[in-house]
Amino acid sequence: AQAFKALGIKQGDRVVAYLTKIPETVAAFLAAASLGAIWSSCPPDFGERSVLARFTQIEPKLLIAADGSRWNGQTFDRTGVVAQLQAALPSLEKTVLIPQITTGAAAATLTNTILWADLLATSNATELHYAQLPFDHPLWVLYTSGTTGLHRPIVQGHDGILLEHRKAIHDH
Repeated sequence: AQAFKALGIKQGDRVVAYLTKIPETVAAFLAAASLGAIWSSCPPDFGERSVLARFTQIEPKLLIAADGSRWNGQTFDRTGVVAQLQAALPSLEKTVLIPQITTGAAAATLTNTILWADLLATSNATELHYAQLPFDHPLWVLYTSGTTGLHRPIVQGHDGILLEHRKAIHDH
């Protein structure tokens, strides 16, 4: 969270991820949520148009992306898509690149990009402090399938998610 603060991320800013299910995704989400930033994500198997149809609606300030992914024995380079996202999102101020298929050299070819490891090196914080937020403060933005038009954003707040988790824990 301190590293995100150093990038200028604050309460109400939108942080978007173009990531797979990796530990860094969880860490980035928790850091954003602890600051009161609003999270949204798309997996790297989505192409540029699908991601932009979602992310342009919420005007993100920070993009966290993997350089690619591996699936079913194949490697998929996504640095080209990351560059296209950067060019098409005027609100974007910074990109954090997580090397998954390379050493991360692509960060030098992308605009305003820092490697994940370098971002973490900027912070020496050992504790996570959570911002005190209103009960209904937005936590994340999900999207409809888009079968009847543009993907519509669905905002879920801290309150609703806590209540849903409480309900699930109680039921189980």
